[in-house]
Amino acid sequence: MRLLIVNADDFGYTTDVNEGIIEAHTRGILTAATLMANGDAFADAVRLARAHPDLDLGCHLVLVGGASLLSGRAYPRSVAQLLGELAAGRWDVTAEFRAQIERTLAAGIQPTHLDTHKHTHLFPAVLEPVARLAAEYRIPWVRRPFDLPLARATVSSMRRWVTSALGLLRPRFHQILEKHHCRVTDHFAGFGWTGSYRLEDFTWLAANLPLGLTEFMTHPGFCREPLQRAPTRLKQTREAELQVLVDPEARAALRREGITLTNYRRLLFRHPDEEGRTGTGGAVGNRH
Repeated sequence: MRLLIVNADDFGYTTDVNEGIIEAHTRGILTAATLMANGDAFADAVRLARAHPDLDLGCHLVLVGGASLLSGRAYPRSVAQLLGELAAGRWDVTAEFRAQIERTLAAGIQPTHLDTHKHTHLFPAVLEPVARLAAEYRIPWVRRPFDLPLARATVSSMRRWVTSALGLLRPRFHQILEKHHCRVTDHFAGFGWTGSYRLEDFTWLAANLPLGLTEFMTHPGFCREPLQRAPTRLKQTREAELQVLVDPEARAALRREGITLTNYRRLLFRHPDEEGRTGTGGAVGNRH
């Protein structure tokens, strides 16, 4: 079997991003999203989530951009700055992430998966707290952000190099997740295409999707005044991604290739024998 989770990051970032995520879910192929508990539009995202209970939700844990829920202090503006501040012991990652998970739970949302803004959990100093909190709060799934090889011209040579370099972190990454019995998808796609993919890229992905369970990371949204004022490079590109996700040809491509759309919540209720037959969604220790 080939199963696909289409996840939107940044739910709660701005109201127009939220609106685009719901559009991608109700009119397109989006099946899940991860919620930014420190986002300016968190309350709006919670309201929309309650109105659309079929949208599977996780936590998009933030240490870069925005501000701490605990102290109000601004987070570092880049991953490089974050790594320097972590080395200097300026942040208690566990406490910061715990506050974000607790705010999500207090809003009545039980997250099924965790990932991090800017993929900061690629680094052990962030991944270890993520894995511990996943186990503590019984949040089964953690993103494995190691991209599939994407042989398309729209993936820049720099993105290809970064993807290859990140692969060096894979053994330690899986070791930490295995220790805490976290579950991962078999494959991941979307990093190399962030802000640049087109419909033909998605149809190519569908035609080349490997067996097993894949998460496809997306960043849909509308680019109106709230997003235009926000400190992010992903602005008009969010509307382009949204158009791909709602295009009837995207769903038709999945149908042609026999790919089943799913989400993390549905997989939690799969029969163990069925899961064993398909080979999807196992504990990381059984997969890598």
